[in-house]
Amino acid sequence: MTSQDRLRIAVDIGGTFTDIVLIAGDDEILATAKTLTTHANPAEGAFAGADHVIGKAGILFSDVSGFIHGTTLATNALIERRGARVASITTRGFRDILEIAYERRYSQYDINLEKPDLIVPRARSFTVPERLSSNGGVLESLDETCMDGLVAALDDCAVEAVAICLLHAYANPVHEHRLRELLLGVRPHLAISLSSEVSPEAREFDRLCTTVANAYVQPLIAGYLANLANRFAAAGLVCPILMMTAGGGMTTLETAARFPIRLVESGPAGGAILAARVAECSGADKVLSFDMGGTTAKLCMIDHYRPQTARRFEIARADRFVKGSGMPVRIPVIEMVEIGAGGGSIATVDPLGRLAVGPKSAGSEPGPAVFGRGGNAPTVTDADVLLGLIEPESFAEGRLRINEAAAQDVLKADVGDLLGLDAIDAAAGVSDVVDENMANAARMHGVESGRELNARTMIAFGGNGPLHATRVARRVGVDRIIVPPDPGVGSAVGFLYAPVSFEIVRSLYATLDSLNLDEINRLFDQLIDNAENVVRAGAPTDNLTRQRTAFMRYRGQGHEFEIALSDRQLIPGDVVRLRNDFEAEYRRQFTRAVPGMVIEVLNWSVRVSSPCQPPAPTSQAKASRTPTPASIRDIRCDVTDETVAAGLFHRADLQPGDSVCGPALIVEPQTTTLVSRDFSASMTGNRSLVLTRLCEKDFEP
Repeated sequence: MTSQDRLRIAVDIGGTFTDIVLIAGDDEILATAKTLTTHANPAEGAFAGADHVIGKAGILFSDVSGFIHGTTLATNALIERRGARVASITTRGFRDILEIAYERRYSQYDINLEKPDLIVPRARSFTVPERLSSNGGVLESLDETCMDGLVAALDDCAVEAVAICLLHAYANPVHEHRLRELLLGVRPHLAISLSSEVSPEAREFDRLCTTVANAYVQPLIAGYLANLANRFAAAGLVCPILMMTAGGGMTTLETAARFPIRLVESGPAGGAILAARVAECSGADKVLSFDMGGTTAKLCMIDHYRPQTARRFEIARADRFVKGSGMPVRIPVIEMVEIGAGGGSIATVDPLGRLAVGPKSAGSEPGPAVFGRGGNAPTVTDADVLLGLIEPESFAEGRLRINEAAAQDVLKADVGDLLGLDAIDAAAGVSDVVDENMANAARMHGVESGRELNARTMIAFGGNGPLHATRVARRVGVDRIIVPPDPGVGSAVGFLYAPVSFEIVRSLYATLDSLNLDEINRLFDQLIDNAENVVRAGAPTDNLTRQRTAFMRYRGQGHEFEIALSDRQLIPGDVVRLRNDFEAEYRRQFTRAVPGMVIEVLNWSVRVSSPCQPPAPTSQAKASRTPTPASIRDIRCDVTDETVAAGLFHRADLQPGDSVCGPALIVEPQTTTLVSRDFSASMTGNRSLVLTRLCEKDFEP
């Protein structure tokens, strides 16, 4: 099979919808589908959608040569606390790592502060006698005579999974490996996660939290992945299933089952991959990715065609917008801000008459009131329907009937009557609040990242992203928006452009002046060998790329900078280059370097990736015509708050070079693009929509 006729399928299971894309060659999209997520058995909804696109394309599952999957199952299990019953095992004397945490309150003066739920209570926190030094030397051997008492305690707690996190195990895993061997010898049913495999880095609290989270979802994810593989194999699929990871790469089912924590936020990572590819195609080197789905909205900064990355993020925050209020996890992730602002986000009015939207969502069961599936709470989608922004006949390809009267009833009863508004004004209020929530999240993310927003191009996708893009862009000062083809299933499309990759980070402390280059080179050889074995299992090729990184800081700092290294053995001359590169990065972020300070290296990492097909540049189409709308529709103008006539266009009917002035709606199977009154839209040669904000003199408000 050549690259031109190979067929690949991507499945993205979200909180509200499951998105499916079938692609031929490198980028020819043959069919897409968006189905409601089946939470009781997500594999069934995924199969139903995949079967739909296979049928539309007139092929068989056996014809598919690539299958990529991303899911929110791990994320939702951690948030909703639907995982296994977990116990932790730490070094004697360190039982209270989770209780002590960072020794500080995330909100110093909140007398009603709610501590993060870290899954393992003190009653299920156990210890064993052993001790390693920070460089991995054995100070006290593992006391194996404690095993009978430990196993009895685990049995008393009815434990299903165990997280083992011994002090300094990142430097020497020998005691963790032996402890696992002893436990599995007498309790082979236990799911056991080792910190030396899940997160081999210093900082024992973060390392333990990551290992606990991995153990917590491991039985659930392993069962789900086995069920998924069997379901599709029974339908004729013969190619391996690859899983999207939070770091923006793909991995095998076997690796995903061992390290399910790396699947957290895998769907949004696919969206960031898509946005980076669109940015490279269009030559936009500073981008704000805007992905608004049914449950959440995700925003990500992309510079020079690479999404921002991070080493740490938090799960299930007690206070959604406050850092430190969640469970920290240290894995490679694409850094983004995610808020509860999607089509299913529920609007409420508090006793003081304040309107709020989200973070609670109606999801897919029962969904917004307009779905006619029993939803009785006002949502963003209900508001968009009443404002005229969603054309009922084409919504969800016509496979989901819209009940506009139900939307009117819930908005009037739960918002309008409480605020003295009619249903339309209530809908406008809901829309304004959710748009401002997303714009404020973008502004905060920009400030925290030290980056300006107004010079950026927004790339909008997701089921609701194109519908809200102009309204959010105006609020943050963005003047240019790109809506790629098939934006409603954008994250799933992004899966198909991701490489098979795996990243390993390991702690090996040294100061820059005392680097043991032989020891570091041996560490890199080990990391490369481990990572390449994982990647080759999913991409059997020798044409792999490697990226080496050092994590450096001034002594006394609380965080590190990532400094790229050449893909070769370190030599003495590299020490000077490392110092220069670190100080250059420090000056970039803080204006000046600090002379005379000791520079430390805490961690070293390797990322191994399979090759990716570079995107073709966007062909600029010359302006050809102003198309005639398929119909005219009354909408609530987001500029003047008046009802205005908007042209309704079908995206499939637009040709490269066509230009549309707002107000207008551009409809396609899984989403609608709103061209606000102060924007114009044009179709590029690769069928992306480019929305450009007009000067005030160029439109009549």
